[in-house]
Amino acid sequence: MSEFKLPKWANEDEEAKWWYENQELIADEFEKAAKEGRLRTGGIRRLFAEKGIPFPEPKATPTPTTTIRLDTDDIAKAREQAAKRGLRYQTYLKMIIHEALVKAEEAERKPAA
Repeated sequence: MSEFKLPKWANEDEEAKWWYENQELIADEFEKAAKEGRLRTGGIRRLFAEKGIPFPEPKATPTPTTTIRLDTDDIAKAREQAAKRGLRYQTYLKMIIHEALVKAEEAERKPAA
């Protein structure tokens, strides 16, 4: 069993820097855990369960489904742009619609010049 412990970070920037600077250490620890048979599937729920901590279930708010018709050229552009960003095109479309709505809302709040 490894004696590896994660440090405590003061903020996200410090944490991000640590993870970036310690990529090889993390890869080595991962390989060591794999050889020792310590790798398992699961996530935070499993970790909470192992420590006997009740997992606070998030309150599910259903996302309504909306159907819109888009021009095939626009869908093709969305697919291309999404792929460049490593996103699915539906996710990308939701993102750009949200950004446009926020921008329009901010424009409405600005006083007329």
